[in-house]
Amino acid sequence: MSFINWDSILVKSNDFKNQKPFKFAYFRNLFNNSFYANLYQSYPKFDDFEDYEDMSKSQLVLEWGKDKYGKKEPVIPGPDTRFSKEWNEFKLYAESEQFIKNWREFSGVPVNKLKHFKFLAYRNGGFQLPHIHNVGPSTLVMMFYFSKGWKEGEAGGTYMASDTDESKIIFEPYDLDNSMAMFHDGPLAVHGTRMITNNLERRALQITLEEFDENVGWSAWQSKNSG
Repeated sequence: MSFINWDSILVKSNDFKNQKPFKFAYFRNLFNNSFYANLYQSYPKFDDFEDYEDMSKSQLVLEWGKDKYGKKEPVIPGPDTRFSKEWNEFKLYAESEQFIKNWREFSGVPVNKLKHFKFLAYRNGGFQLPHIHNVGPSTLVMMFYFSKGWKEGEAGGTYMASDTDESKIIFEPYDLDNSMAMFHDGPLAVHGTRMITNNLERRALQITLEEFDENVGWSAWQSKNSG
């Protein structure tokens, strides 16, 4: 069973591959409605999240399979009984060959394994300054949104920018209810989140897919070591 409306995604493949100055995309109505409703209703409570703050960000993080957030640690495979049946179903699906193959074909990026699956949230005052990961050539980062009540122009969605300055934003999503923003990581992939000024909860899930080799590990590690 597929929980995602793949037909509406795959038709945008060429747009993604030709996007400048780096590859990014945004999708509405990503999940089937009934499955999305169950994910939305069972999204973790903010009290269960860990505050993650420094000079560049103020956000809330909850790791799958871990009690403590480890920034660069890959996700633990399999289920997590702290979360609902639907969240466990989606996690297992995100590890599946069908899920990864579809994104590999959509993007043209040779991802083959789930690296991160974590809940990432903001409340009033939350933000993340524009930044670049540039961990390697074979990484896709996705932000799935589960937030209602956002208005056009309000901060909260993950924006894309042409430089590390909020005045250089080239795209910012405002419909954060059953939607997703994604990008191909690289030296030009600037992104961030403007400071939230409403009293709503910005709920999201971050999924990272990356190329993995059983002998040498993640492509990001290979890129770092080769440099």
